[in-house]
Amino acid sequence: MEREIAQILLKTKAVTLSPKKPYTWASGILSPIYTDNRVILSYPEERKKVVKAFIESIKKECSEFDVIAGVATSGIPWASWVAEELGKPLVYVRGKKKEHGKGNMIEGRLEEGKKVVVVEDLVSTGGSSVTAVEAVKEAGGIVTHCFAIFTYGLQKSVDSFNNADCKLVTLTNFKILAEIAAETGYITAEEKDNVVGFSKDPTGWKYE
Repeated sequence: MEREIAQILLKTKAVTLSPKKPYTWASGILSPIYTDNRVILSYPEERKKVVKAFIESIKKECSEFDVIAGVATSGIPWASWVAEELGKPLVYVRGKKKEHGKGNMIEGRLEEGKKVVVVEDLVSTGGSSVTAVEAVKEAGGIVTHCFAIFTYGLQKSVDSFNNADCKLVTLTNFKILAEIAAETGYITAEEKDNVVGFSKDPTGWKYE
């Protein structure tokens, strides 16, 4: 499954690699990889495969759960499709509380004590995902797992989820995607080693 999802990310160009002309992230970090999984929304067949993979992963990891929670904004469509297929209630978690009305951070109805599965599209540093996990906990929900399509595997994200006592499960990851990219000639073997090095040391990574 991990290889199939990685192939979808490359095929749809939801993930692109550019080791010689790196991208600049909002933080100012130079990166050989750029991800926009919202692109997959426009590909029905690939979209179905991703939803199926989410469901298989959730059923494998979580024997019991009550609610699916999507992380705003990119996690919402995936959470919606998963909730629909599984016949589960859906909520979504804002990045911050509304500044008007009831000041909600969680939209939908979440009852205290319910077991919640959090769904995200991408994990980079883990900040927004863990914020969503903590928001659900503060609202009385029980969260043990967060599921995402893709992760860069940065140590910061690993630490964030460990500190939140939440297991991150992804459909695929940077290492597998880079391996497939090298196998198909998207990048060379030398470039593969270089780009994978980014996940180990993003601030110290240098492009060739």
